[in-house]
Amino acid sequence: MDTRLMIIGGVMVAYFGLMSWITYSVRKHANSSEGMTAGGRNFPAYLIGALMLSEFIGSSVSIGTAQKGYEIGISAAWNLVALSLGFLLLAVVLVKKFKESGQTTISGILAAAYGEPVRYAASVLTIVALSIVAVALYAGGGAVLAAVLHINKSLAILLVGAITVIYVSLGGMRSVVYTNFAHAIVKYVGVMLALAYALEASGGIATLQAQLPAQMFNWTEIGWGQIVAWMIGGIGSIFATQYVIQALVGTDNPAVARRACYYVSSLMIPFGLMAALIGMCSAVMWPGMKSIDAFPKLIAHMPAFSASIMVVGLAGALFGGISATTLASATLAMKDFYNPFFNKAKSDARSVLFLRVAIAVTGLLPLVLALYAEKLLMIAFLGKALRATLAVLILMAFYAPKFGTPRGAFAGVILSVIATIGWFLAGNPFGVDSSYLALAGPVLTMGISELFKPGAPATSRHSA
Repeated sequence: MDTRLMIIGGVMVAYFGLMSWITYSVRKHANSSEGMTAGGRNFPAYLIGALMLSEFIGSSVSIGTAQKGYEIGISAAWNLVALSLGFLLLAVVLVKKFKESGQTTISGILAAAYGEPVRYAASVLTIVALSIVAVALYAGGGAVLAAVLHINKSLAILLVGAITVIYVSLGGMRSVVYTNFAHAIVKYVGVMLALAYALEASGGIATLQAQLPAQMFNWTEIGWGQIVAWMIGGIGSIFATQYVIQALVGTDNPAVARRACYYVSSLMIPFGLMAALIGMCSAVMWPGMKSIDAFPKLIAHMPAFSASIMVVGLAGALFGGISATTLASATLAMKDFYNPFFNKAKSDARSVLFLRVAIAVTGLLPLVLALYAEKLLMIAFLGKALRATLAVLILMAFYAPKFGTPRGAFAGVILSVIATIGWFLAGNPFGVDSSYLALAGPVLTMGISELFKPGAPATSRHSA
C-alpha cells in the first residue's frame, strides 16, 4: 500500500473510531423506543442545524451537483438555492405549527386532519421517498470511496451500507445528532479544500472562463423549467421530511427550531456554488470523461491530507444521511404499522427490537438499486419530489383545514405516487419534470373533492 492510501486510511480509521466511541457512549439513550427515535430531546439549535445540513449536503447532492456543473456549469448550484429557500420558508411558515401540533410524524399530522387512511398512505409514500434518496446517497458515496481507495465500486457501496446500519441501530437518534454535527463540519471544510485545490490545479477562474463555453457561466443555463422543478422538489421535501420533523420537535421551543433552520439556509448556497465550480474545474482538467466522476477523480488527485478530510467528510455525510433516512423510515414503520397491528400490548422491548430490524431492512434494501445508479441528482430529486405531495397536504391541513375532504387527500397521495414515479421512469417526457406532477396531484384531487363534497358542517368532514 502506498503512502497516500496509508494516510487516507489512517485518517478514516481515526475519525470513524471517534464516531464509534460517540455512538457507544450514548447507547443508553437507545434502550427505549422513545430514546431510539427522539434521543432524549432538548437539543440546541446548532446540533439540530448540523443534523439537517449533513443530510441535505450528502454525497448525492455534492457529487450530483459537481456532475451537473461538469455538464452545464454554474447554474447547477440552483438545486442548493432551492434547499436554502426551503429551510427559510420552513422556519417562517411551519416550525411553530409543527411544535403546536404535538405530533412527531408527518403521517400523524395528516391523520389528525384527514383520517387514518391518509396516515397509512403518507407513511408508505415517505418510506418509499426516503429509500429513493438512500439509493442516491449510497451510489454517490460508493463512487468516491472506490475512486480514492482503489476498490471495486460495488464493494464500496456494500461496505458503506453495512457500517451505517450497525452504528444507527446501536445509538439511535442521539448518536445520529452528535455524529452528524461532526460530519457536517468536516464535509463543509472538505469541500472548501477541494475547491481550493481544483482552482489551483485548473488555473483559476480566468482559465475556466477562457477554456469553457460561455454558457457554463450563465446562471440560468439549466432553464427555468428545471429551476422551478428543483424549487418544488427541494421546498416540498424539506416541508415533509420525517427526520426534519423529528429534529425540530427535539428542540426546546419554536425559536430554537427556527434558528436551526436559519443556520442551514445560510450554508446551503455557498455549498452549491463550491460544488458546481468543482465540476467546472474538472471539465477543464479532464474533458470527455463520465460526468459522474467529476468529483471522485478530483479527490483522487488531491494531496493526501486534504483528500483525507474530503473523503472523511463525504463518507461521514453519507453515513449521516443514511442514518437519518433509515431511522425516520423505521420510526414510521413502528408507529404506523407495527405497534397498532402487531404490538397492541405496547411492549417497549418489542418496539425497540422492531426498530433495530427495520433499520437493517430500510438501510440495506436500497443497496441493490444503488449498484446500478448513475444520475445521482435526478434520483435524489425524485425522492424529494415525492415528498412535495405531502408538503401540499400539510400546508392545507394547517392553513386551509376546511378545504377538500379526507378522500380527496387519500386520492391525491395515490395519484401523485403513481404519476410521479411513472413520469420519472418514462424519462420526464416533453421536458416536464416529475416534480410538477407531485405538486399537481393533491391540488387536483383536493380541488375536485371540494367542488363535490356534501354541504355538511366542518365537524363531520372526517366521516365523509
